[in-house]
Amino acid sequence: MAKKASPEERDGVKLTNLDQPLFEDAGATKRDLVDYLDGVRDRLLPELEDRPLSVIRTLPGQDPFMQKNVPKYTPDFVRTVKLWAESSRREVAYALCNDRPTLLWFANQRAIEYHPMLARYDSLAQTSYLIMDLDPPEGDSFQLAVKAALLVREALASCGLSGVVKTSGSKGVHVFVPLESASAEDVAAAARAVSARAERLDPALATTAFIKDDRHGKVFLDSTRTGGATVVSVFSPRIRPGLPVSFPVRWEDVENVTPRDFTVHTALGLLGDGDLWAELKPAPQALPADLVEEGHTIPIARVVAMHEGKRRKRAAAKAAEADDEARATPP
Repeated sequence: MAKKASPEERDGVKLTNLDQPLFEDAGATKRDLVDYLDGVRDRLLPELEDRPLSVIRTLPGQDPFMQKNVPKYTPDFVRTVKLWAESSRREVAYALCNDRPTLLWFANQRAIEYHPMLARYDSLAQTSYLIMDLDPPEGDSFQLAVKAALLVREALASCGLSGVVKTSGSKGVHVFVPLESASAEDVAAAARAVSARAERLDPALATTAFIKDDRHGKVFLDSTRTGGATVVSVFSPRIRPGLPVSFPVRWEDVENVTPRDFTVHTALGLLGDGDLWAELKPAPQALPADLVEEGHTIPIARVVAMHEGKRRKRAAAKAAEADDEARATPP
């Protein structure tokens, strides 16, 4: 009978089953994940610090799942904060991934994706970034997302703002604009205004339509990543074939990369000893008053989509009812 391997240990955290594959098509083991996250920790942890964290985990034989509430067996060294979740009408105990042991513990739990809130737990009313999530249509359309990112950059520049771009690690692109103190409501309004301005620059390429059927093959300029929302962190791996990571890119290089260029196997070598995200990220900026004012005149996309969805459902039901009546009526 083969002897079971003893757990390895780093910084007091026991690491188990390191040679197991992470998931089908990952092309990586749990050891690869642990080594990558440990190697990138000095660049990743500042983006996670004091931000309530959701993670996406994979367990053998199960579909990936998002974990917000920490499990009961969470060790004492993992700091947590309890926040009210309006959607589930309960308190949720979120982890704060502030140090190496916590990150290693998450890695050992097969937590692959890291989705921090956009605000710190002690200042939830203040949002750190204005974020544009650029979601291309289905298919191999990453370059369309890149073109949309350049529209967003132009729209930001027109009002004196600058941002940094990163791959999402999936098929899209994220533009982050670091902000000085700003309320979540004003940041949400400014994001709506930026997306509307970018759409006007090239309406054949980009759209602000929240309902998928209304996008017609265009890149969706998602301005809804605000308030209590989360966005996958820079340097976070993604549960995709080959285990890509969300990776910062220079604006002058963004048209020459693909998401597959940045994986847990290549990212550390590409970063070297530097922190490209910190290097590229502009200093926090104040939101222009006119941008915020414009945004407050633009309806919230999710609310508009919800009402439109209900209207279409009623219309479809009415049409079906009329059709049934017509078939039931004798000629």
